[in-house]
Amino acid sequence: MTSFSTLPIKPALLASVETLGYAAMTPVQTQSLPPMLDGRDVIAQAQTGSGKTAAFGLGLLQAIDVDTIRLQALVLCPTRELADQVSKAIRKLAANIPNVKLLTLCGGMPLGPQLASLTHDPHIVVGTPGRVQEHLKRGSLHGGGIKVLVLDEADRMLDMGFTEAIDDIIGRIAKHHQTLLFSATYPDEIRAVSQRVQNDPVVVTVEAPADKKPAIEQRFHEVDPAQKLDALSQVLSGHAEQALVFCNMRREVDAVAQELDRRGFSALALHGDMEQRDRDEVLVRFANHSCAVLVATDVAARGLDIVALPLVVSYDIAHDPETHTHRIGRTGRAGQAGLAITLCTPRERPKAANIEALNGTPLPWRPLKLAPPRGKTLHLAPMKTLVIDAGRQDKLRPGDILGALTGDAGLAAKDIGKIDIFATRAYVAITRALANKALEGLRAGKIKGRHFRVRPLG
Repeated sequence: MTSFSTLPIKPALLASVETLGYAAMTPVQTQSLPPMLDGRDVIAQAQTGSGKTAAFGLGLLQAIDVDTIRLQALVLCPTRELADQVSKAIRKLAANIPNVKLLTLCGGMPLGPQLASLTHDPHIVVGTPGRVQEHLKRGSLHGGGIKVLVLDEADRMLDMGFTEAIDDIIGRIAKHHQTLLFSATYPDEIRAVSQRVQNDPVVVTVEAPADKKPAIEQRFHEVDPAQKLDALSQVLSGHAEQALVFCNMRREVDAVAQELDRRGFSALALHGDMEQRDRDEVLVRFANHSCAVLVATDVAARGLDIVALPLVVSYDIAHDPETHTHRIGRTGRAGQAGLAITLCTPRERPKAANIEALNGTPLPWRPLKLAPPRGKTLHLAPMKTLVIDAGRQDKLRPGDILGALTGDAGLAAKDIGKIDIFATRAYVAITRALANKALEGLRAGKIKGRHFRVRPLG
């Protein structure tokens, strides 16, 4: 147990750590923070949920000088969802440092508002490589003052083909800077990137202790391609109220989600071809339990931050064993038990053999006896989401929505779930049976003394 107070960091950061309830450093923080704070380059292999975001967040916040109005820290992430997640985490850590300006710059978002925000340099930018590269090329983003560069989930950025963009970005920023590289896996490609962009890095490898590893049960079922959807429906019906289903192709994601919806499941699709607003809404609904089944590609699911996920299903076997390992790691988090089921057609057997070779142990194959098809049965999510057409720009806070629902709308606090507030809209989860009552109450009453448009989502 190592306390953050042993580190030479700003009192404001220690206050944030205390407010966030971080009692002691995690292994990745214990090993990486001292060299980071010394200005050393670091390459760290650490899984999602290991505390790596707080580690590099504290490192870069310690390094920046708020009185100097220029870009001093750049964090590159593979997806928009992960960039949003990282931005939120850094903002929480920076809560006690006045006037820190952080911008999130991702593709799929309009360029105009980003250009307007960049008329004054931010201190920190978190973004995806393509959009950050675009701003550096345009001259709307100035990299000459960058002290710290973070490559988060670098393995996934390489998988997505961002190698050239990252190299170009590094060529456009200050020559002398600290580079922090984080990766869930440590293949040769990552070592090559480290050798190219880092200077004598401190290597940190964190494996979860055996007694702390989550209890993830794996099951492999061989299925006929024509019966794959029936097998998926049966698995989902019998095991969990919420599940994440992986497909390898975007078109497969859409087809599977539509078929599950037709069969009575609260199912939604998530992939890279969707508009950002639609992606945001899908993630909100899955996180607040108003969607029971999320069907996604590996890339789209990378930024998911769902702690208690009881079931993960590979509808298609992952293309490589490392991706399979990452998939099953989405369940069994925070010390909870989880179940990972893989459906395998005869043609996919070679991929299963590759997973077996990596693990060094036989795969847990189980027969799956398909029950006769029944009529449509509903597998509805426990919550329903309402959308309020107002958000941060209207100074709306979660407490304002909660107050309106427990006041004029007459709901009990236990029937109100997660509240998410974006720039121009807000989402609130309501116990499904009371969603109409909440909708009517909000439409008839006021939120923060004002009338806003409210509608059900989905």
